[in-house]
Amino acid sequence: MADRKRTLLLIDDDVDFLAQMEIRLRDAGYAVVAAEGEAEGLRLAAESAPDLAVVDLMMEHMDSGFTLAHALKRGRPDLPVIMVTGVTAETGMVFDAESGGGRSWIKADALLAKPVRFEQLLGVIERLLGETA
Repeated sequence: MADRKRTLLLIDDDVDFLAQMEIRLRDAGYAVVAAEGEAEGLRLAAESAPDLAVVDLMMEHMDSGFTLAHALKRGRPDLPVIMVTGVTAETGMVFDAESGGGRSWIKADALLAKPVRFEQLLGVIERLLGETA
């Protein structure tokens, strides 16, 4: 596995976010597959067998990320999923993917608020992939 680049699936309807994160994650040594929405994300997940997915919460629908995370986890329960969202800034709603209650219905292993710093995202990716000490 050491010779194979880990593949990350980025799913977000914000093309600027996708482009910026794709470039930076490739520079960090990852293979990156990017999708601009829920349907394309599911298709690419099946085609690329990613090692980890980064999913936006609000895309085509306000809950697209929840639906997508459920579908990804249903197909591959061991797939780490990071949900990134601007929902708190936009609505004031706060979600916690790491508490017992939140984890039971938010099918994500981590939840990051937008705007997310690249270093923060990279740190969570490395932690979830077991690449940090």
